[in-house]
Amino acid sequence: MRKLFLVIAIIFTALSIVFAYLPLGTLALIPIGIAILFGILALKKSDLKQQKVVKVILLFAILSLVFVVGKEIFTKDEVVVDKQFDAKKIESKKEAKKDLEELDGL
Repeated sequence: MRKLFLVIAIIFTALSIVFAYLPLGTLALIPIGIAILFGILALKKSDLKQQKVVKVILLFAILSLVFVVGKEIFTKDEVVVDKQFDAKKIESKKEAKKDLEELDGL
């Protein structure tokens, strides 16, 4: 049973590291929670000599949790108006009107 818990914890820890890096927001909390849950279960089933690997897995899962929560708290999503693009768009409309007026004049 310990090996099953350990394998599941390793898989979900790897997923949580990948999800923490990708811009998925709080969706990464699902594999992090599963990794921590199975890590704790594997820790309880392990002897003292076998706990090193489980502790490392739990450490990576907790670091992923801290990274995701920190990223959500400190990252601001702002939409900035691009004034250069707006100016080019207006200029392009003026040029298109001039071209149409020239064609009408012919």
